[in-house]
Amino acid sequence: MTSKNDTLFSRAQISTPGGVNSPVRAFRSVGGTPRFITRAQGPYFWDADDRRYIDYIGSWGPAIVGHTHPAVVKAVQDAAARGLSFGAPTEGEIEMAEEICRILPSVEQVRLVSSGTEAGMSALRLARGATGRDTIIKFEGCYHGHADSLLVKAGSGLLTFGNPTSAGVPEDFAKHTLVLDYNNPQQLEDIFARMGDKIACVIVEPVAGNMNLVRATPEFLQTMRRLCSQHGTVLIFDEVMCGFRVGLGGAQTLYGITPDLTVMGKVIGGGMPVAAFGGRKDLMKHLAPLGPVYQAGTLSGNPVAVAAGMTTLKLIQAPGFYESLSTQTAKLAQGLSAAAKDAGVAFCADSVGGMFGLYFSERVPASYAEVMACDKNKFNVFFHAMLDLGVYLAPSAFEAGFVSAQHDDAVIDETLAAARKAFASLR
Repeated sequence: MTSKNDTLFSRAQISTPGGVNSPVRAFRSVGGTPRFITRAQGPYFWDADDRRYIDYIGSWGPAIVGHTHPAVVKAVQDAAARGLSFGAPTEGEIEMAEEICRILPSVEQVRLVSSGTEAGMSALRLARGATGRDTIIKFEGCYHGHADSLLVKAGSGLLTFGNPTSAGVPEDFAKHTLVLDYNNPQQLEDIFARMGDKIACVIVEPVAGNMNLVRATPEFLQTMRRLCSQHGTVLIFDEVMCGFRVGLGGAQTLYGITPDLTVMGKVIGGGMPVAAFGGRKDLMKHLAPLGPVYQAGTLSGNPVAVAAGMTTLKLIQAPGFYESLSTQTAKLAQGLSAAAKDAGVAFCADSVGGMFGLYFSERVPASYAEVMACDKNKFNVFFHAMLDLGVYLAPSAFEAGFVSAQHDDAVIDETLAAARKAFASLR
């Protein structure tokens, strides 16, 4: 009997490039047919063949309170009944901005947008406009959306300007982007000594989630903050993924470091398209209509999306929410590591708040190069073994995973039972 997933994928490839609307969904990294999801509830979702999976991507982070939480669904239904979009201000936008500013002390003002890519792109433009400089620094393995200036990989030599990683990105864009090694403070010292007065901003994922989960070291972020302050460079924390995920105040609160601008997304939309960027008021005043840095969006602050996001922001502030989330995520990571050890498989796992990483390696990676040295082939076999056992992990060895408040002990235990079987198949 032909799988409905196979039928849908064949059909999708006729009208959509690669059959998907975002590349990782195509399973190209792991092989096989992507699952087409029909519904979700709590920690689970179901595919077109009505097969249930324990979901560990959570829409790549937003489903922190679990899928179809009744309070979030009701808020969306109520907002939709009042109108889907107005193209004019609403009180809900003010309430969300006020809530973000209250939760994140580094954010004095915030601008709502519709995607993390849009927020990251706008934060870069703001930093350049405010400083009058062109050069930006990013780090190998960090992803900040698909804006031209950010689709850049490291150059051919140390401390060189980057090269485009996508066709269609002009060399002229890449030449303004320096790509350094993640968790290498000495490279930061060297480049700022050479050209500190030319650097508009440094953008970083303080807890990286797009080369698998990789924690920044305190020294790395402290060096970054000191050098940016010394040279008048804007420090941008991209917390689209880790913000409101590793803790209520994001990674900046965990590390005790204050960025100049913060890029947010995912959790603040509760599954709807909401993102934001914000920071110091003296920087934000450069944005139109007050200043010369232009940024706009027809659907920015969409009332239905904001309703989902505001409800989620309220739910995650319940007493003990993050303590429980962190405990369950750590239980998963530790359980997976123990299962692999029992099977004699070189493997380790790590977690921060509600994010986790899986690595077919003897130790937790601290850089892009170390992530790339992990055994990708073993991950692919493990991924499909877990999928067959009803556990849906990120379909790539280079993506973090996510736990929701609905992943209780029974769900974690079921996952670990599947993992023991999956690791046994790798021996």
